[in-house]
Amino acid sequence: MQNTKPASNASTSDAATIKGSFDWMIAVYLASPQFDDLPDLTQRSYRQALARVANYPLKDGRRFGTICLSSITPAVADQMHARLKSRSDGSKRARSAMLSMRVAQRAWSITQRRHMADMPPHNPFAKMGIVYRPAPTRPVTYQELLRFVAEADRTGDHSIGTAAMIAFFWLQRQTDILARLSWHHYRPHDAPEVARIFHHKTHELVDIPLFDNDGTHLWPELSIRLDMSLPRGDLIVTRDHPDRLRKTHLPWQPDYFRHRVAGIRAAAGIDPQVKFMGLRHGGYTEGANADLTDAQLRALSGHRTASMVLVYAKASLQQRRDGARKRREAREATAGIAEGWERNHL
Repeated sequence: MQNTKPASNASTSDAATIKGSFDWMIAVYLASPQFDDLPDLTQRSYRQALARVANYPLKDGRRFGTICLSSITPAVADQMHARLKSRSDGSKRARSAMLSMRVAQRAWSITQRRHMADMPPHNPFAKMGIVYRPAPTRPVTYQELLRFVAEADRTGDHSIGTAAMIAFFWLQRQTDILARLSWHHYRPHDAPEVARIFHHKTHELVDIPLFDNDGTHLWPELSIRLDMSLPRGDLIVTRDHPDRLRKTHLPWQPDYFRHRVAGIRAAAGIDPQVKFMGLRHGGYTEGANADLTDAQLRALSGHRTASMVLVYAKASLQQRRDGARKRREAREATAGIAEGWERNHL
């Protein structure tokens, strides 16, 4: 292989797939139930990851996707990973290269189970020992949320402010907020005291209580905002201005939504490193700062394991301060017990 720029227009679907080739393996995986069950954005990401490998040009001018699977050894997989870590302009893309190898490993394993007689016995993309440490997502603070929402409302992007609150308070992912959260989920007829938050990634449906036992609003900023909003269709979050041709309020498309979020963030004077996903991280971190147990955080977030909660609930100075205070109180309590024992027994 040589480090030349891949043909950007090539795709595995355009090439005539020969049985036993890398392209054929991709086609089998993309037609499998395991791929079909993935969320839409994950499918898109996986297609791109596999295309990076399949479209890589070889020295003889062929695409990597055309070569026979039996010729792909662990050494070839390692070399492919090394090549993909750098773009043609020299910039690094370690995460993309890692994802390509992981998805290739999965595609190989799925295809091997379905076509064992046509597949080599060993997966060259397995056990590559790839170590990747992503930059941590900076959690959004409550004060930054309020500034962001105020700026969104000022610019007429009321729906984006609402989306930000839902992500921070109810810990829902952007894709679910924009494409799945409907007015039927807010105060449903069979349970008007809750908001039903569906997490498509984990297939968990969480009933978020809107009121405490005494009737107090648990999420006053968001509940009052939604109660005062005028529905513009099934989805809670839609574009604030009707489409000029269709005369309806269309759903936000991810790219345009991201563009508008960046503009609002800049106008609000918020750190440009802050991403929309940082709102969920901020909500988790707020919960951890409030000393919620892992079980309480999982009950609100829909995560099944405590380890996943730890990914989002960032350790903060406040948590360390609270921990230090509790240790000091424990020491003082122990010292008080010891002093009392000494007075009574010595």
